[in-house]
Amino acid sequence: MLDTAPLIDLLAQPQKIVITTHHKPDGDAMGSSLGLYNYLIQQGHHVQVIAPTDYPDFLSWMPGNEEVIIYTETLDRSAALIAEAQIIFCLDFNNLSRINEMGELVRASKAFKVMIDHHLEPEDFDDYRHWNINACATAQLVYDFIVNVLNKKEFINADVATCLYTGIMTDSASFRLPNTTSTVHRVVADLIDAGAVNWRIHELVYNSASENRLRFLGHCLTNCLEVLPEYNTAIIAVDKADIEKYSVNTGDTEGIVNYALSINSIRLAAFIVERSDKVKLSLRSKGDFPANDICKKYFSGGGHRNAAGGQSTDSLQEVVNQFKLILPEYKKLLIQ
Repeated sequence: MLDTAPLIDLLAQPQKIVITTHHKPDGDAMGSSLGLYNYLIQQGHHVQVIAPTDYPDFLSWMPGNEEVIIYTETLDRSAALIAEAQIIFCLDFNNLSRINEMGELVRASKAFKVMIDHHLEPEDFDDYRHWNINACATAQLVYDFIVNVLNKKEFINADVATCLYTGIMTDSASFRLPNTTSTVHRVVADLIDAGAVNWRIHELVYNSASENRLRFLGHCLTNCLEVLPEYNTAIIAVDKADIEKYSVNTGDTEGIVNYALSINSIRLAAFIVERSDKVKLSLRSKGDFPANDICKKYFSGGGHRNAAGGQSTDSLQEVVNQFKLILPEYKKLLIQ
């Protein structure tokens, strides 16, 4: 999977290419996907981005977004494109279960499969892997792939740069996380030089909330926030009735967990939300506290040390109670 020659040989001629990313794509998922899309179409390839599900409206402005199709809305077309693809790029995920029903279609495809990702414990389904858990975003790895693997830096135009900047900005929490290294800033500088308008991208992503979203945020902070000072932990738990009351759309819950983490002395924050078929958890932590360990061990999930997610088929209250019962196991790490 480290031999680049077969992939480079394939990319030397126009290919039928599918790019996909994880369920409920975030800024890095769509930024890396559309960044790669905008690079590949310059090379004459026939490229289709297929998102497994819908994604937030605040990402719909990115160059190339109008060409994206959503699997759940185009089942037959998506299946045909995956079956006919000569190359499939899998971005910002490393296990086929992360793309739901699409996973088995990708597994069955005879296409050359490329994984570009920065998450732990990749599944062995790919033919070529550009993978680094120390990267702050998959978009950073797509930049590295284009520049240092393919030696095609001159094709990072304004469209490519805009999408990749979006991915890096969002996954680094606006360049605030520990893995935002000097290398990341050099990459971002290159993207700005290539045409990414940094202030405008920030405005489009972070300053485009609906009134309902702000009222929902206010409700979460006023009525749903619970602080557990003995564990330096904060929890925001939201039930399905509130999701319906505030007409919460895809992306409206993005970042709410960070408000809980911003409380002085809090080292672990959880956003726990009841959806129609399951309860979803989003954990954030500070320092070396392993949020991903909790998600992996107890909630069928995983992720990064400071940003992880999980899920459960139990009721909302049962999940909240289970989460609280887990905290004594981690007390030494939480109160140090």
